[in-house]
Amino acid sequence: MTTLTHLPMRQVHLDFHTAAAIPDVAADWDAQAFVETLKRAHVNSITCFARCHHGYVYYLPTHFTPHPALKINLLGEQIEACHRAGIRVPIYITVGWDELAAYEHPEWQEVTPEGILGQHSPLEARWKKLCLNSPYLDYVWEQTLEVIALFGREIDGFFFDIIHQGECVCRYCRRDMRAAGLNPERAEDRRRFAQGVLDAFRRRFAQGVWSRLPGCTIFHNAGHIHASLRPTANTFSHFELESLPSTGMWGYNHFPITVRYARTLGKPLLGMTGKFHTAWGDFSSLKNQAALEYECFQMLANGAACSVGDQLHPRGRLNAPTYDLIGKVYASVAEKEPWCLGAVPQADIAVFNVEAVGMEDGRVDTSHSGALRMLLEGHHQFDFVDGEADWSAYKVLVLPDKVPLDEVLADKVRAFLQGGGKVIASYRAGLRPDGTGFALPEWGVRLIGPSPFAPDYLRPRPELGADLSDAEHVMYEPGLETQPLSGSTILADTSGPYFNRAWDHFCSHRQTPPDLTAKPRFGAILRNEAGNVIYFANPIFMGYRRQAVLWYKVLFLAALRLLLPDPLVVCQGPSTLHVTLLHQAWEGPAPRTVVHLLHYIPERRGLEFDTVEDVIPLYNVPLAFRTAQAPQRVYLAPSRTPLDFTYDQGYARVIVPCVQGHQMVVAE
Repeated sequence: MTTLTHLPMRQVHLDFHTAAAIPDVAADWDAQAFVETLKRAHVNSITCFARCHHGYVYYLPTHFTPHPALKINLLGEQIEACHRAGIRVPIYITVGWDELAAYEHPEWQEVTPEGILGQHSPLEARWKKLCLNSPYLDYVWEQTLEVIALFGREIDGFFFDIIHQGECVCRYCRRDMRAAGLNPERAEDRRRFAQGVLDAFRRRFAQGVWSRLPGCTIFHNAGHIHASLRPTANTFSHFELESLPSTGMWGYNHFPITVRYARTLGKPLLGMTGKFHTAWGDFSSLKNQAALEYECFQMLANGAACSVGDQLHPRGRLNAPTYDLIGKVYASVAEKEPWCLGAVPQADIAVFNVEAVGMEDGRVDTSHSGALRMLLEGHHQFDFVDGEADWSAYKVLVLPDKVPLDEVLADKVRAFLQGGGKVIASYRAGLRPDGTGFALPEWGVRLIGPSPFAPDYLRPRPELGADLSDAEHVMYEPGLETQPLSGSTILADTSGPYFNRAWDHFCSHRQTPPDLTAKPRFGAILRNEAGNVIYFANPIFMGYRRQAVLWYKVLFLAALRLLLPDPLVVCQGPSTLHVTLLHQAWEGPAPRTVVHLLHYIPERRGLEFDTVEDVIPLYNVPLAFRTAQAPQRVYLAPSRTPLDFTYDQGYARVIVPCVQGHQMVVAE
């Protein structure tokens, strides 16, 4: 084992969840064939299994239960063969799910407040959830110690999986909640206790491993990197961002949101997708090559290393077509690595992470996703942040739809404004937690109450309406009725329909048309007297995610131009082109600037999820990006083809001749 200076860029996460009824485990195992397949696929790290969700271990000798059909020390031979080839082998240990332990020790299972053991009916083909506050955790730790004793300094890292804890009311949790002064009958107390259980797990296992193997990497996988991990971030050596877009749980919005939050937490990042057409364990399926390219190149474009999930067939032989696919993508990743290692994403916009104030899971939150889509489609550079992050590097803070400001957060926003920052907020963002009014008088807005209209009709004034027709625009989601305080400016007016639709008076098939004779009732978009806050009265981010309303995006991007006239990147490509800017240390006097351009278009071709099949090239794309000084040269990577460029007003300006899926532009 060696201490890493950076994460290997071309990794595989090799699942091996194998039921006891399968009789021929590792029957085809061939160490040389295993390694040769990985090398052909340009893989330089592979996570292999010590214990799977079925509860069996895959090494010998053991005091625990090996798979009934296992006859060899599979994990040991995988480690030995890979290390001879210079390939790292982090070790996987299941935690939250273990079918064997759940069967033999039902008292270790979680109990839901409704009394369901293991979270699921025993008649469902679903994993049973073990309680991490029960003696089961000692069982997991003893098995981890056995792995350390057997493999010692050959261990490169640990991947602890399914680090979840529900609102468990098993006898152990009820006992310990009462001892802590918490009430098991209250959902809030159950959630608080569960969070403490997770924090205690991470601290115990990280301290226990690192006291024995100081250079070992550790990742605790909960399937999502969220704000509640911040207090125990020091128990991770790095973050792995599990995100399979071809499942409803994640989709194509999850990774770009999560990576933009995770990269503010100060840890190396590894993106993780899968080779599967759908989800984990989708045997004999292959993801479209264009989709796998998009997912891996998006990792590079956000400063992360790449990992592709696979599942080893029970007989122990890697599937050749799978590694042909991975190899095609990883060959390109290997070519691009010199411009990716140590590259740090840059951002001039911060979007507040709604998870950090107790809102929805970021995997599905519509306001998160709406802000993401608008900013990606506008080619902007942005992070997702929480209240503990340092905001000083950002020029604009976006508070999407539902971020309340308590006293602490209000003070931080006030300091950001006083330091020269600008804010865009929408709907209930900026209200006090009780919703009675805006937390900061600096907003320049007074709350009256919910809008009386269903829907609202918005008419932009010239400052925002240059790219829209001079007409009323329907706002599908009702907003708030507000009034500008003295000195504030109305940027768009709100009027209503002739009447709200009801059973006893309605018009046509949907909403009632606007009453064009009525005067505007209140301001739909307002700018404060200082000019550093723009407020939207409607939930435009949620609405954009739900209905992709073009005028919502046009209005938001116009407001952003008022507050951010000199963004890091200006690109005249289509909205389907995504652009990221990174700085990379190299041998030159200033950081190398690397701009990634990605053009892949996910489509909902099936009913269940989006996918990518075709790569549609773009030609002659005008691109301008900020650099601290005039570059000496600008070129395409990895081909090193020189580009003609100009430099003025802090921008390097080029025409990118072709974007075939993924193209990097480098300024030195």
